Amino acid sequence: MKSIFHCIDAHTCGNPVRLIKKGGPELIGETMSEKRQHFLRKYDWIRKGLMFEPRGHDMMSGSILYPPHNPENDFSILFIETSGCLPMCGHGTIGTVTITIEEGLVKPKTPGKIRMEAPAGLVEIEYQQTGKKVDWVKLTNVKSYLAAVGLTVKLNYLGEITFDVSYGGNFYAIVDAQKNFKGVHKHTASDLVRFSQEARKKINNKYPDMFVHPENETIKDVSHMLWTGKPIDSASSGRNAVFYGDKAIDRSPCGTGTSARMAQLYAKGKLNIGEAFIYESFIGSKFIGRIEEETLINGKKAIVPSVQGWAKVYGYNTITIDSDDDPYAFGFQVI
Repeated sequence: MKSIFHCIDAHTCGNPVRLIKKGGPELIGETMSEKRQHFLRKYDWIRKGLMFEPRGHDMMSGSILYPPHNPENDFSILFIETSGCLPMCGHGTIGTVTITIEEGLVKPKTPGKIRMEAPAGLVEIEYQQTGKKVDWVKLTNVKSYLAAVGLTVKLNYLGEITFDVSYGGNFYAIVDAQKNFKGVHKHTASDLVRFSQEARKKINNKYPDMFVHPENETIKDVSHMLWTGKPIDSASSGRNAVFYGDKAIDRSPCGTGTSARMAQLYAKGKLNIGEAFIYESFIGSKFIGRIEEETLINGKKAIVPSVQGWAKVYGYNTITIDSDDDPYAFGFQVI
């Protein structure tokens, strides 16, 4: 069977975004959350074929656009990447919005603003455009909250570490500098990948069924590790390295990770509403985060975070997946 996908490639502050412009499957469901489940049941081969080698790589991330379910909204989105089909992706949103506006794929109902339906919920977006170029995209993310504090896990490489778990569209185990971990500035990306592979597995084994979204039970478990440390630029608020998939370190500061980090800091009294939170990625690129307001989720204190960043479109391609001809049609991973 031969399938053809028309794609536009971009990167958000260094991390890839591949938008599937044409070739995405028709999905069944009343919401993007339901359609995400349909995609996972029947079409996950598309994700693997387009994200994994040889058509993608370990850090590859992408998206597929769908019509909105509510006519007041502009479009719906499905996020696909090497780690799976995510409920929400901040860098993916910034990259996708940049592509859709610059390429004329979507005409917003209100210029400069977009209402986007993600599997995790409604995301409201602002953007600034100069000529044909999008200068920046700011997304008001889903409600984010601190889910657990002071948990521990013992690792072979580091010994025992203490971490918090926070939700920003995905669940993050956040590791701050401590006795057995001095910060991201003290380690290579390879070190962090090695630590993360062990840590995430042990965390989910030690704390099974502890992290489930109170309003959507399909969003569960720690999917990302977030390691913090000193920023490269002293004017920045902090720096992180976010691990996702099997061996990827986010080249961007990570939008849902930035949201989860702000929720953690706010709950601990270390970040105020409206205060600019300039967050660096492992390579030094930056997002500007803000807590827009305090809110509740299932009676628990939460925040409404915003994240602003930029993206650049750099390529156009047509990709074929032909299982009758190519033994590696559905992709592979080496490590």
